[in-house]
Amino acid sequence: MTAREPAAGEAVPGRELPSNADAPAANADAPAASGDESGQPRYEPAPGVGKLLLWVLLFVLAAVVVVVGGVYFG
Repeated sequence: MTAREPAAGEAVPGRELPSNADAPAANADAPAASGDESGQPRYEPAPGVGKLLLWVLLFVLAAVVVVVGGVYFG
């Protein structure tokens, strides 16, 4: 029989949950980032074609460097 993980906020035997009654809210003045007025979550816009191509070329260059280094030094 295996022990299950306690759910978030569930008491663990032998441990007390910390009391946050005295602590101020961490981001009390920060706006909520849950979404816009319609309730839809906000997402980052997709990268442009040029930026995406630059990342692909960077990873291809890194792969070539690894392969050439392995052949030369291996």
